[in-house]
Amino acid sequence: MAIKSAPRVRVPAQAKAGEIIEIKTLISHEMESGQRKDAAGKTVPRDIINSFQASFNGKTFFTAEWFPAISANPFQSFFYKVRESGEFTFSWKDDAGAEQKATAKLTVA
Repeated sequence: MAIKSAPRVRVPAQAKAGEIIEIKTLISHEMESGQRKDAAGKTVPRDIINSFQASFNGKTFFTAEWFPAISANPFQSFFYKVRESGEFTFSWKDDAGAEQKATAKLTVA
């Protein structure tokens, strides 16, 4: 199953050089742990988003590995110290190898 939902990201549009900003991300996904059984008694296969990566102007600055204990619709919040204008790229990958990306621009004022 591919990641079908569009991720949501919240990044300030502008910041001052040296300012620390908060970045918030959310993606809708059921995050099936692989431990549940369906109505027929068969194990439902594991299907989780297992990695998240954030980059700024092509340089990775934040990564996270997620495991079955992560809740459905995972939310990730973190901070970044602004040095220059540019573009953030966020990437989520699941067990099936599907990837979903989102971008956000930041202007240093």
